[in-house]
Amino acid sequence: MRKADGLFKLIGLCLLAGVLVAGMLFPVVGAAGVMSNQASETVEKTSSDLADIPPPLVTTVTDSTGKPIATLYDQYRLPINENQINEAMKWALVSVEDKRFYDHHGVDWQGTLRAAVSNSTGADTQGASTLTQQYVKNYLINVVYRGDEVGQKKAQEASIARKLKEARIAIQLETKLSKQQILAGYLNIVEFSRQIFGIGAAAHAYFNTTPEKLTVPQAALLAGLVNNPVNNDPWKHADKATARRNLVLDRMVENKKLAKADADRFKGEPLGVVPDFPAKPPANCIGAGTEAGFFCQYVEDYLIKSGMTKDQLYTGGYTIKTTLDERANHEAKVSAEAQVKKTQPYVANTLSLVRPGKNRHEVVALAANRDYGQNQDAGQTTYALPAGVYNTGGAGSTYKIFTTAAAMDKGVAGIFSPVQVPDTYVSHVFTGGGNSCPQTGPPLRSRWYCVGNAGDYSKIAEGATVQTALATSPNTAFVELEDRLGSTAPGIDMARRLGMRDTMASNAGGGAVDPKAEAETKRLSQAEYYGPRGNNPGFGAFTLGFSPLSGLELGNVAATILSGGVWCPPTPIAGVTDRNGAPVPVKEAPCEQAVPEGLANTLAVGMSKDDQPGGTSATAAGGVGWDRPMIGKTGTTQGNVSATFVGGTPQLAGAAMTFKFGGGQGGICDAGPGNVRVCGSGNIFGGKSPARTWFGAMKNILDASQPRMELPQPDPKYTGGGGR
Repeated sequence: MRKADGLFKLIGLCLLAGVLVAGMLFPVVGAAGVMSNQASETVEKTSSDLADIPPPLVTTVTDSTGKPIATLYDQYRLPINENQINEAMKWALVSVEDKRFYDHHGVDWQGTLRAAVSNSTGADTQGASTLTQQYVKNYLINVVYRGDEVGQKKAQEASIARKLKEARIAIQLETKLSKQQILAGYLNIVEFSRQIFGIGAAAHAYFNTTPEKLTVPQAALLAGLVNNPVNNDPWKHADKATARRNLVLDRMVENKKLAKADADRFKGEPLGVVPDFPAKPPANCIGAGTEAGFFCQYVEDYLIKSGMTKDQLYTGGYTIKTTLDERANHEAKVSAEAQVKKTQPYVANTLSLVRPGKNRHEVVALAANRDYGQNQDAGQTTYALPAGVYNTGGAGSTYKIFTTAAAMDKGVAGIFSPVQVPDTYVSHVFTGGGNSCPQTGPPLRSRWYCVGNAGDYSKIAEGATVQTALATSPNTAFVELEDRLGSTAPGIDMARRLGMRDTMASNAGGGAVDPKAEAETKRLSQAEYYGPRGNNPGFGAFTLGFSPLSGLELGNVAATILSGGVWCPPTPIAGVTDRNGAPVPVKEAPCEQAVPEGLANTLAVGMSKDDQPGGTSATAAGGVGWDRPMIGKTGTTQGNVSATFVGGTPQLAGAAMTFKFGGGQGGICDAGPGNVRVCGSGNIFGGKSPARTWFGAMKNILDASQPRMELPQPDPKYTGGGGR
């Protein structure tokens, strides 16, 4: 039976040889012509694919100075040209894979017939593919059909049709490319295991060198790998790798490219690969390190949102220059970790910094107390803590900014307008009761929304203005402002306009909007759920910031206010170039005048007292000797489960958030820097850990390079009382 099988193989390969000759010389020769014509339908396309579909390359991400911080790739490949391959590598490969490479024209007829005879007689199975044919096959598998299992199977199937197509393409390539170009092309495409492709990457990963500097035994090891890179992996199967290397050395001797004495000497040498693992960079944002990883992740998410696919990003060979200021990012990281230890269970502390401007809002830092990484035992995470939309518990009273801006926009109040600051306030617009209602009060108190303050505001109740309320943050004053607006819709709209774009587009749980979900809170975006329906139970608490949000977007709100009301997307991109150095346009939302400049400037003045005596962040500001004009607003949520601080100067803005992350019972207790944890009742406020994080970083960042700048002047149109 075995002899019969061998005979059929011999007949098949002989037919292949005949078909190849017939197909190359005659358009139609009976049955051979039919097969030839069928094959030729895809030959030209495949040949074109080899020329037009570039191989996957490594994308490099840099900081704002152009210093590389991370590499993104699917295949680790460092392309080289034919002049960068030394003779040892060339002859090692040719000797073991195709010793007549320089004599044939793409198909080795002698080798094909020899393999047919050997296989038909039951001897060891021998291949017949030339390096040119292997180049075609590897290009189809690793490039053209990468990620396509069906295509890859077709490129490897044991059929005469596949061999015919492969051979014809090889012959065609030999008419277009020199032998050296084909050899370089092969060595740029072939796999060497562990996501390592091409001789440039292999020389670096295996021996920490370049293809020009490979020694003979190094070249022999790499040449031996291409036959079966997994089976001959030198880290997992050193014995097999050694045997294969020595076989290549013997073949070089047979091919008269190496003296036997030298081969014997080389066989006695160790493999010499770098210890433990290949010397290749991580394939994703893990390579950016524990500090810059969050920024790198935002870059990836931002580009994908802008229209680039993840596959393009990981195979395009782009150079992505970002807006990351590594010094600012480091200061942000140090400050965040000084307040909340990186290994503190269930507590995250983040700081997101954005540069204001009327043409761009560049993100300069995204930091967290947690390290970026996959070691959960060390407190690491790959969640986009400083930038993503999370159900953190909310931003608390920082959302009072939006109620204030909406009141100014509608002519309901200005920053110097008087406000009521009662201990409790009962709304007659919003329903839903509330746990702060007095024991005696309006007859409908069980129906109407009622809110109380988190502290004693008796000292400011007389003569309080909107500006005073922004600095001291009484809840009752802002729910009363919402009543004057008639619903939460104006505040919701203002939140979106000033910068909470992704936040307002997410659902009430913080995730993506799902139109197929049954629950209404899952189906609607926050803007839809809290806005047009804003008189529903409890929604008067929107100004108290109980919704999921993005800390980066909150920081960008401050940037919008300090940019004269111009909103721009918080971009991490300074520029992108392709593998050839040509600029690649990035689709970004255009900047827009979100609110009138006079409103923004006046709102900035309204928010300018938070760091002053009596303001909620005054203690944190005084702790670092803060002496710059700024805007600021603190926030704390019900149950002290999260707290925020948002602020900025004309040069730099941002938001700090301390929130529960990953579990834990109760609220967050803040006993000072480095002693913030989840506890039973909770006592954290925005003026504690978040404000200390913000001021601690901003003081060092700005004092090192930025002059003191004043805030803009207010517009009288937005400063006064109930009309304009």
